[in-house]
Amino acid sequence: QVQLVESGGGLVQAGGSLRLSCATSGIIFRFLTMDWYRQAPGKQRELVAGITSGGSTNYADSVKGRFTISRDNAKNTVYLDMNSLKPEDTAVYYCHARGLSADYWGQGTQVTVSE
Repeated sequence: QVQLVESGGGLVQAGGSLRLSCATSGIIFRFLTMDWYRQAPGKQRELVAGITSGGSTNYADSVKGRFTISRDNAKNTVYLDMNSLKPEDTAVYYCHARGLSADYWGQGTQVTVSE
């Protein structure tokens, strides 16, 4: 059974930091590209950051220089370190695993950034 379980969300003041984690099971983690998406109320889900099996990363322009995605293949876990958070970062953050025949989503974790 495939499971992607996000954690680490919460309420933080603007300028603060959070670390999101996505623990996975039931997938061959090390071969998959892992992404973080987010969806704010009334908006479409958007890609925040991604990391390939080889460790290459990409980021949305809105988070470049503030967020860092990383992975630990030994723990089957992907992380998103978020610094200098802004109110516009408020959203539900989702973990996504993809590969040739893989397309899996987590249940999401809420991140709320107050003024």
